[in-house]
Amino acid sequence: MNRLKKEEREYVIARVQEYFELERGEEIGELAADQLVQYMVNELGPFLYNKAIHDSRRMVEQKVMNLDEDLLSLERPAGRPKR
Repeated sequence: MNRLKKEEREYVIARVQEYFELERGEEIGELAADQLVQYMVNELGPFLYNKAIHDSRRMVEQKVMNLDEDLLSLERPAGRPKR
């Protein structure tokens, strides 16, 4: 979890410990919680990252399509009117 700030890492570890205590009735130490989080980041991280990239790409494509429509609406007729 080198990519997380110290405060973020501490927050996630605390949440894992809280989950184990509330949902499973188990106490888990900070080291065990940190190891579990690191494992989950390594295993799930690429899937979540790729999903975020896919979602971002779709959003950008929609924005570009809207921009293209906006630009087309600004076009003005050119040349002489037909008789």
